[in-house]
Amino acid sequence: MLALNAEAPVFSLEGVEGGRVRTFSLAEYRKRWVVLFFYPADFTFVCPTEIRGFEARGKEFESCGCQVLAISVDDVASHKAWSDELGGVSYPLLCDPARQACRAYGVLNEADGRAFRATFIVSPDGRIAWALVSPMNVGRSVEETFRVLKALQTGRLCPADWRPGEPTLDPGLKY
Repeated sequence: MLALNAEAPVFSLEGVEGGRVRTFSLAEYRKRWVVLFFYPADFTFVCPTEIRGFEARGKEFESCGCQVLAISVDDVASHKAWSDELGGVSYPLLCDPARQACRAYGVLNEADGRAFRATFIVSPDGRIAWALVSPMNVGRSVEETFRVLKALQTGRLCPADWRPGEPTLDPGLKY
């Protein structure tokens, strides 16, 4: 997996957003925060809970200048059908059937050819600011992803369990 502060690997992938198909590249989101999450596959049991979770908080991510992007090894037809089944997904579901992005980010499960459940926050200057990988059977926390994004955006020291709106730490003080 990529180290913190490493340059985020660029990609150009076909995907579905709001029912429309087009090619998406990480470069088009430069100068914005990006939550990039990999998931194993469409039409599974845990993945829809995450897709819906990010959908439910989409306006919050958007309001703080962050684009959410999801990647799996599924193709466009699968993403379109699954998005429809889920009632629509407003952020891009990207297709990585060649597994290039999964490999570039170090999250391909070679044993079954699918992505591990991995989340990256990419800074506006294109660097990995946060990374988390979960086992296939454990869904990620959208709330924690949002909390970490907000903490990173402060540029300050944020203690354990810090929440947006709470004070950050002053590095000049002795605690």
